[in-house]
Amino acid sequence: MQFLKNVLSTLVGLFLFCFLFFIFIIAIAAIAGGGGSSDDVVQIKDNSVIELDLSEVTADYGGKFIYKDFSMLDSEPKDGLIDVLNAIDEAKKDSKIKGITITNSSINLGMAQTKALRDKLEEFKKAKKFVVAYSDMYSQKDYYLSSVADTLYINPIGDLEFKGLSSEVMFFKDFQEKTGITMEVIRHGKYKSAVEPFLANEMSPANREQINALLTSVWSGIVTDIAASRSIPADSLNSIADRLGARTAELAKQVKLIDKIGYEDEYRNGIKKALKVDKADDYNKVDILDYAKATALNSLLSGATDKIAIIYAQGEISGGQGDINVIGEGSLRKAFKKALEDENVKSIVLRVDSPGGSALTSELIWREVELAKKKKPVVVSMGNYAASGGYYISCGANRIFAEPGTITGSIGVFGVLPNFTKISNNMGIHTEQVSTHKNSAGYSVFSPLQDNNRETIQQSIEHIYSTFVNRVATGRKMTPEAVDAIAQGRVWTGSDALKNGLVDEIGGLDDAVKYAAKLGKTTKYNTQSFPQFERDLSKMFANLPFAQSKEAFIKEELGTENYQMIERIRRVTQLRGTQAMMPFEINIR
Repeated sequence: MQFLKNVLSTLVGLFLFCFLFFIFIIAIAAIAGGGGSSDDVVQIKDNSVIELDLSEVTADYGGKFIYKDFSMLDSEPKDGLIDVLNAIDEAKKDSKIKGITITNSSINLGMAQTKALRDKLEEFKKAKKFVVAYSDMYSQKDYYLSSVADTLYINPIGDLEFKGLSSEVMFFKDFQEKTGITMEVIRHGKYKSAVEPFLANEMSPANREQINALLTSVWSGIVTDIAASRSIPADSLNSIADRLGARTAELAKQVKLIDKIGYEDEYRNGIKKALKVDKADDYNKVDILDYAKATALNSLLSGATDKIAIIYAQGEISGGQGDINVIGEGSLRKAFKKALEDENVKSIVLRVDSPGGSALTSELIWREVELAKKKKPVVVSMGNYAASGGYYISCGANRIFAEPGTITGSIGVFGVLPNFTKISNNMGIHTEQVSTHKNSAGYSVFSPLQDNNRETIQQSIEHIYSTFVNRVATGRKMTPEAVDAIAQGRVWTGSDALKNGLVDEIGGLDDAVKYAAKLGKTTKYNTQSFPQFERDLSKMFANLPFAQSKEAFIKEELGTENYQMIERIRRVTQLRGTQAMMPFEINIR
């Protein structure tokens, strides 16, 4: 009997091993297949049209991923905004590409990124190629992008959002009182309102002032672009926004925000007519990301040996190695090292898209820029955000470019310490401390913040703020007093930052690269993207279809907006150490 049990257990063990090994092989094959091979690259046919599907494009840089012990899985997804912009550049010269269609676009990019994409489409049109757009309904940001089109369609019962900009700030003072979980706040900066939600239930005049100025500046840029594309005066556009005068298809056409009302099949027939394709036939379509993959090697075949390194710093600034959406000093240090050691790299562009984060990490990255400048020119290109810590790492560059709607500045610091004294007392939990010296206990989350601790932390905040101001003053060739006058945590748009000296030029990544090439004394060059990120098996499996992340599960159950609200609360309450962080979140729609 025992013999049979042993045999049975052995068979079961072998079965489980084979089953798990089979699943492992399938997983490896799935990931390797997703990495993209030459067989996956589409063939571009004559008389083709690019479909500008941006649903998978969420950041400037798609990344380079290195898998430990599994080099066959190394991948470089071509799904970043930079890949889309490069693809449109290639399409301008490609005789097989006749136009670009924007169909039911759902853009997940920020306003500065949308502006860069819109400008690239304007360039594409100058090559005597068409851009057309259709949507069942237009969000405001989607319309801003689509308004560049030669012809805009909308569904007969579709609506169009054109109403101006707003920003909503959440306040948690009463929430703290009710839960017993409070946040001890130490800050420097009149406008440093990242911590304001923990101190009040309403917006301060200073915060309202800067948000209003910010939105007004961004909206002015949007209206200017739409006015030029649609030949509608800016005053008329503002009047339309005030009265919601384009909310239906008919109203949108009456005020000339839309050219045609129709269904998608009618829109497609219009494209066929432009291509001289029979209505009964289909025309050749290619997705923008597929086209990006197909043309990615073209620059490498140009024969140029000189390179401009583009180092992407995107996401919040944190310690450690970092990741595709987290800026860490580890990955950026490696990126600068590789760019500096490559004799073919003539200069470096640091592309910053960050609201800030850890003050310490910001200082470490600033140092890397300073060391790099001694060997090769460093130019900064600002994306949606280069605020607080994002500006800290930018301020020392040889030259700074920003988009008109870039959110930058926010030169200020703060510290947030969670405190559980009230809630622990309410639950019957009490603490006492025994110390050898006055300050040996430090700060405890179960005791109120003592005056001596507060004073010490405040001194640290003041020291870091002073350092930040001096870094900016040195980098921008200003006096500390002049920097302090426009600092205090105040947020500026790129347009306003140009006026007060925080940036040098208004322009996109292309402009920054061209200027970097000029400083590097090269006219024929390729670009090379950094950094690269190491991956392990656990992260590989997390991306498989059957391994849904907890974040994806919560988002699915609660809805995207509710999940974002909870995530905002979680991120703020988990802040540790002194922060150089943008004072509020803004979601422009």
